Amino acid sequence: MESSSQDKNLPATAHRLKKAREDGQVPRSRDLSNLAVLGGGALVLVALAPVGFEKLRSALQGQLRFDHQSLQKPEMATERLVDGFAQGLMLYLPLGVAVLAIVLLTAFVSGSWALSTKPLMPDIGRINPLKGIGRLFSKQQLFDTAKLAFISVVIGLVAWQFIRSHVEPFGTLVMQPLESGLGQLGHWLMVGVGLLLLVVTVVAIIDFPAQRFLHAQRMRMSHQEVKQEHKEAEGDPHVKGQRRQRQREMAQRNSVGAVPKADLVVMNPTHYAVAIRYDDASMAAPRVIAKGADLLAMKIRDVAKAHNVPVLQSPMLARALYAHAEIDDEIPSALYTAVAQVLAYVYQIKAAMKGQGVMPAEQPVPMVPPELDPHFKKSAPEAAV
Repeated sequence: MESSSQDKNLPATAHRLKKAREDGQVPRSRDLSNLAVLGGGALVLVALAPVGFEKLRSALQGQLRFDHQSLQKPEMATERLVDGFAQGLMLYLPLGVAVLAIVLLTAFVSGSWALSTKPLMPDIGRINPLKGIGRLFSKQQLFDTAKLAFISVVIGLVAWQFIRSHVEPFGTLVMQPLESGLGQLGHWLMVGVGLLLLVVTVVAIIDFPAQRFLHAQRMRMSHQEVKQEHKEAEGDPHVKGQRRQRQREMAQRNSVGAVPKADLVVMNPTHYAVAIRYDDASMAAPRVIAKGADLLAMKIRDVAKAHNVPVLQSPMLARALYAHAEIDDEIPSALYTAVAQVLAYVYQIKAAMKGQGVMPAEQPVPMVPPELDPHFKKSAPEAAV
């Protein structure tokens, strides 16, 4: 069952944000894009205005010049038209490319870009009347409505103030020379555009963090969604445990080949077998090089006997090593004493067989902490404590 919006009180995970970006869902500020288009276009236009005006004037002079040769060759009119179009294109094309570069740079810096074709795919849900009604009362729509109302009021007040303060000077333009009149009109135009850009800048400064906040609100997740995402990313714990168990069993079967290198094998007579190897020149502590249970334990025992590796019966130590030591890892520090006892016993036997010592009387009982034995159970009074 899907979680309601009231349950989504957790911030979006990195995986959720990445998937949303792949689907084209990123925080976008239209007012920031408008500012990039208007502001960037105004700056580029002001920078290119002197050169562009000079080129337009020279092109206009050339187009309005007629002579006897032009009358004799009517095809020159077409050539002039094509030449004028090319000159205009060379003037407008840099302006468009520069504005496009500014818009793309703004989107990249603000993080409002996403390479995705999913928004272009047809979606029947977009024409669903119920979803449309729901979007009308969403936080995004309410914010956009309030923002548009605010922009309309502010621009109306600025425009009214500008027009009211310039009505009388505007009426005097007809009495001024053409050059000064055009200069005055250009100055007023720049002031008006500057005021418009100021309003758009203020709105963009407010809108950009607001859109990021609203996007974060839309991406919020419920506890169930986070749990489900974690399960999908990490795998079902039950399946994962079964996979680990199969890998462990495979490693144990493969470890039988290392038994001939062992110094001894410790066994629970019928259930567990652990092969131990120790080299004081290269190892800081004894290592488990093979282990197994049931039939695999019998296989380890047979391989050990076939290669003259001592096999000792020590059920408690065998169970503890099997439960707490992994293959190719050092034995737990709590079992150092117990393993040292059985290793010393084996070394004494090997030395006696070479005639370099006395045969030990009996096999020692290793000192294994009871809590390391999987079969150890606390008594009732201890368990209650």
